Amino acid sequence: MITVSFENRGKTGLADWIYRNIKKQITCGELKADEKIPSKRSLAEHLGVSVITVQNAYARLISEGYIYSAEKKGFFVTEIPLLKEKQFFDELPQKSAQKCTDAPCFLADFTSNITSFEKFPFSKWAHTMRRVLNSGDEKLLSVCPQSGVLELREAIADYLKQFREMNVNSSRIVIGSGTESLYPVILNLLGKNIRIAVENPGYSKASKIFELNGAQTVPVELDTDGMRAELLKKAGVSAVHISPDHNFPTGIVMPVKRRHEILEWASQSPDNYIIEDDYDSEFRFTGHPLPALYSQDVNDKVIYINTFSKTLTPSLRISYMILPEKLLKVFFERLNFLSCPVNTFEQYTLASFIRDGDFSKHIIRMKNYYRNLRNFFIQKINSSILKNYCTVLEEDAGLHFLLKMKTSLSQDSIKKAMLKRNIKISSLSDYYYTAAPETSDNFFIINYSGIKRERIDEIIKAMEEVLSGKVCS
Repeated sequence: MITVSFENRGKTGLADWIYRNIKKQITCGELKADEKIPSKRSLAEHLGVSVITVQNAYARLISEGYIYSAEKKGFFVTEIPLLKEKQFFDELPQKSAQKCTDAPCFLADFTSNITSFEKFPFSKWAHTMRRVLNSGDEKLLSVCPQSGVLELREAIADYLKQFREMNVNSSRIVIGSGTESLYPVILNLLGKNIRIAVENPGYSKASKIFELNGAQTVPVELDTDGMRAELLKKAGVSAVHISPDHNFPTGIVMPVKRRHEILEWASQSPDNYIIEDDYDSEFRFTGHPLPALYSQDVNDKVIYINTFSKTLTPSLRISYMILPEKLLKVFFERLNFLSCPVNTFEQYTLASFIRDGDFSKHIIRMKNYYRNLRNFFIQKINSSILKNYCTVLEEDAGLHFLLKMKTSLSQDSIKKAMLKRNIKISSLSDYYYTAAPETSDNFFIINYSGIKRERIDEIIKAMEEVLSGKVCS
């Protein structure tokens, strides 16, 4: 008899849960090809559900080809190739099968940059979306301009002027579906065989996308003030990807003098460009954000990129870039066959959300929330025995900070021991493209935006056990 546990069903419907369990047992080989399975009535009685519930589950399994029926004989398993174990575990995340790469199984995942979903303004967003849809405006069904709807680009330009003191012409803004969708476009504008400098240590996803699209990335070491212009000259690059307001993972904020040196490097060749990733500039907790490189650029050499993933939610998948005039012309001439990858409804909703002031209010709320969360977490660290093992660094900007751990344990031992306590953590050396210097030993990255305040005491206790040697790797 087929057995189905309803322990971790959550909000999943009964028929869907039964379907998933039987499908899992088929794909992993627990139910063999041509094996007879119980009748609808027998399984319903065994599981304590209605016959119609089992009938619906069987109907879906038949329609997808996992089982077949034989007249007057019953239901049988279809012969199909076995799938890899990970595939059905991912589909049916039971406690016994759940992998520790799934965020829900962690007490804390300091490697993740997820935002607090409880703080998303669902009611305001839903109200704005309903109002946009109820307007019945024909523009909602019109073909979206290649660079995105004008209303959203104008709203972004106004917001940047207010928040970042950036004077931006909305015609230069191009909307994308996450920053990952913008990088290949930039390479098409600059030339796919281009050599691009990337921060070392730095954001590895950007360099992977560059290389995937034919560019050659050149890691450039950082000092305490960030990237040095003379190293760009030595590297022989014609573009640089940089986060001057808050490098990930070091947290370095590039000072004004160094910024001007980078801008001066860009001005020395007509082919030189700076890709400025301003990914979490909204979350600076001490003083005002330094002006973006884009604001200081008098030679039109900066490609400015930002996203709403940090400020709203990663699932929204709306980002944007501001192109220099020369590249904007190339964009419309060379890439005029491209369509904007973001659906029109969401663009108009976000435009209204910004225009109505709801976005600015949300940023203020989230800034206060993350500041309080960070302060509470650091206060707990400093009032526990962790203060004997840890020093907090670079905590004033962005949604992560560094933790220097003073211990005889190796980085790998710490990470393995933390994992045993359901804490996932990465070290600074993980973000180097080249061999990490010894000075980076036992520096760890703490992305705190996704942790729960009510679980911080438990997190602190687990970290204490690791660093005091109570949990071995």
